[in-house]
Amino acid sequence: MNPLRRLVISSAALAPLGCATATFDRALPVATPKLIPGVRQPQIGQQWTYLKINPFTSKVTDVITERVEIVGQRITISRSNQNGGTLASEIQGPWGSIISDPHWGRTINFSPPIPFWPEQMQANWSKQVSSRYSISGYPDNSFGWQLYMYGAGWEKIKVPAGEFTCLRFQNLINFQSDDANKYDCIRHEVIWFAPEIGRWVARESSGSYMVGGVGAVYMESSNVWQLSAWK
Repeated sequence: MNPLRRLVISSAALAPLGCATATFDRALPVATPKLIPGVRQPQIGQQWTYLKINPFTSKVTDVITERVEIVGQRITISRSNQNGGTLASEIQGPWGSIISDPHWGRTINFSPPIPFWPEQMQANWSKQVSSRYSISGYPDNSFGWQLYMYGAGWEKIKVPAGEFTCLRFQNLINFQSDDANKYDCIRHEVIWFAPEIGRWVARESSGSYMVGGVGAVYMESSNVWQLSAWK
């Protein structure tokens, strides 16, 4: 089967987060802006604060602050939790291409970098990307990562930080696990990206995998993030 077709079919089997308790006002479709806004460029001191929420209980499990610390060929975004503890940084280079992504629990380093948001702010834009990743601290072991990203439409969404007009896009990911016992590893994300703030205002993620010799599908933890403040 074509890898992309297998990815789409497998992702369709994931339980949508919409079945869980609603954690923010649902987005409303809007017309494509007559003038597509450009993505805000990074500057030192730009900052975003997110509530990390369990979608099934609606409870806030953490508050994460992300801040632009370095701007150059690579853009470094530092991160901290609600207790002030330092989290792994995010690294982009250039802006909009992710090199190191800490949002999956462990920091994933991509080679080559992959798109962090759609390269074109269009509802019909899509791209399939093949890359390899390594887990931070283990650079000698790399694994396959296949991403299919597509724009799903412009929507207006309300989060604690306010109301934003966003391009909603989805990521369908098929990857090779660093755990040899796991296969058919799939992740699905729905992201509302606001060009005016240079970042997403809401994000939902879920995933599944199978284990050799068992045959059952296991679900990864699902999470929701929503923007509570930015500058």
